[in-house]
Amino acid sequence: MINYVDAAVAPLRNTGDIRLYTAADFDGMRKACQLTASCLDELVDFVKPGVTTQAIDDFVYGYGRDHGALPATIYYRGYTKSVCTSINHVVCHGIPDEKPLREGEIVNIDVTFIVDGWHGDSSRMYGVGAIKRAAERLIDVTHESLMRGIAAVRPGNTTGDIGEAIQRYVEGERCSVVRDFCGHGVGKLFHDTPNILHYGRKGEGPVLKPGMIFTIEPMVNLGRPHVKVLSDGWTAVTRDRSLSAQFEHAVGVTDTGCEIFTLSPKGLFKPPLTVA
Repeated sequence: MINYVDAAVAPLRNTGDIRLYTAADFDGMRKACQLTASCLDELVDFVKPGVTTQAIDDFVYGYGRDHGALPATIYYRGYTKSVCTSINHVVCHGIPDEKPLREGEIVNIDVTFIVDGWHGDSSRMYGVGAIKRAAERLIDVTHESLMRGIAAVRPGNTTGDIGEAIQRYVEGERCSVVRDFCGHGVGKLFHDTPNILHYGRKGEGPVLKPGMIFTIEPMVNLGRPHVKVLSDGWTAVTRDRSLSAQFEHAVGVTDTGCEIFTLSPKGLFKPPLTVA
């Protein structure tokens, strides 16, 4: 049975209930998410061949510090970095290190800032120098799948409507949707109920109600959907080593549809790409 609760009186832990937030809560999410989006905008010019993912991590930490925010991932379940940087066939949760980015690679950068207790969670894809046409196409398909999922967010629809919209489009483009990871409730908690699957059937899953806040973050592979987690316990990669891409927005359900909290202030959510 699915329970919907007033977020103001719910305990600050994942109870399995779906929190419903207020208009004032939406204001808090806007502030946190716009800081995250602004940081991701600044990374468009920062990401280039020769830059290490640790340098990206340092940049994000400094950006948050300078704006009074804390990266949510630091020491979250033992994770020690400010961001996740997932390169090429890494699906998600790639750990920053001192290895420099190389021309032609693609990288997802996932940032979550905590501002006044609110979690602004978003990720985008970046091309490192000139990338191959296949990589550009994968990024295009992944971005479009996210936007189609968001278009399904309105009161009375279900989480299955979101998943069906994403899966139908991705598979129609001869790509595959990763099933091992999903979107999630977000707000005062980093990861909360409900899970937002990026595949499924219309009409299945929890009904969407005004006040719900969650992420939609499809991971799309050029090859098969199967993934494995490496021995570090975090890094997920495609089993067939095919390229993978991901975009993530945090959204809130309104009376008439939804609000995207993590829109890019500079219109760079889908950063410009150079194709070799």
